[in-house]
Amino acid sequence: MPTGIRPSRPASTSVARRRMVLVVDESRAQRAMLRIHLTRAGYEVNEATNGDDALAFCTSRRPDVVLSDWVMAGMTGPELCQKLRNGATDGYVYFILLSSKDQPADIAFGLESGADDFLTKPTSAAELLARLRAGERILLLQDESRKVNARLTETLEALRKAQVAMDRDLNEARRLQQGLIGERHTQFGDFSVSNLLRPAGHVGGDLTGSFAINAQRFGVFAIDVSGHGVAAALMTARLATQLSASLDQNAALFIDEYGLYDSRPPAVLARYLNHQMLSDLRVDTYFTMVYAVIDQQSGEVRLVQAGHPHPMVQRASGEVELVGNGGFPIGVIENARYEEITLTLNPGDKLVIASDGIWDATNPSGQMLGTDGLSAIMQTNRMSEGLGLMEAMVWSVLRFSGGQQEDDISALLIERKAAP
Repeated sequence: MPTGIRPSRPASTSVARRRMVLVVDESRAQRAMLRIHLTRAGYEVNEATNGDDALAFCTSRRPDVVLSDWVMAGMTGPELCQKLRNGATDGYVYFILLSSKDQPADIAFGLESGADDFLTKPTSAAELLARLRAGERILLLQDESRKVNARLTETLEALRKAQVAMDRDLNEARRLQQGLIGERHTQFGDFSVSNLLRPAGHVGGDLTGSFAINAQRFGVFAIDVSGHGVAAALMTARLATQLSASLDQNAALFIDEYGLYDSRPPAVLARYLNHQMLSDLRVDTYFTMVYAVIDQQSGEVRLVQAGHPHPMVQRASGEVELVGNGGFPIGVIENARYEEITLTLNPGDKLVIASDGIWDATNPSGQMLGTDGLSAIMQTNRMSEGLGLMEAMVWSVLRFSGGQQEDDISALLIERKAAP
């Protein structure tokens, strides 16, 4: 223990929480008098003869209160207070200056040094204890604050660990969801299909894909489930199963009377899924969809648009055409009717089915990309193909929106090989 420090003996008064007071004074008589008053009042009392010894004591055992004389050899009382306030000890110490100085300027100087209170010598026991009781209220608030901060720290650490675990699970879910679209680029004879899926968060509600129906035809689909996050992702997982390449699970496929694979007409599939959503699943979720069946020989495309943004055809000449009339989303209106649309993709033509995350992208001025913007992107990148065109489209959309992605972005690109 530093020279000049006298530890107290245990007081006879028993209290639930004994506050520790450090008395700092060069006068032995003054220290003895203060010790008597404080011990009788139930405080644990320690003594220091100068500022250096007091500072050394505070770094090893933090007192609750420091009663310090102003004028001492070496370090003064205000200087000791400043060092304590500057981090010489952990936690808050209630500091009272004792001095024969009683001018307002002196009192102001002492308080500006960081002292909490000021007592003029000679100090009566009643006034001293009254000031200490006032300080007790501040210390109680400090104790409560420390307890609250400790609980907050524990809670934040628990939340941090939970967030880490959640992020790990969501990252894994993102990888699994990316796997739902299968191959990003698939070939069906002279046709190629490219998929783009970029959720706004860890997981999203968009889904694109394709599957072979038979040797002559194949199906493609683009889906956007309402909402975001895990609930939407679970619905896309279910829909991915219903539109997979497996005959046993794919709701669009069946075996005809000749034992050959065939596909239900797009409008029929839309009605079936709508009934299933409203009657069997009975959830608040709905989704938009474009489902198309494409003939590899003739280039005929039969599709249904169920609330999804308009598909766009870019002819080999570069001209862009909108397809469809909108239609009802799946899972909103019972017995909704769906229109089937027919068009032909000639050699060199492209069919783009983009989600509203692309169509509704907004620039900093509040202007949406819309038909004109998407048409301009397709015109600008008309020489690009496959995944290169998909990535160029994302880059252009994000550039338009100032790098902000508010919604899931997905797109499906069907290209027919140009004539030699």
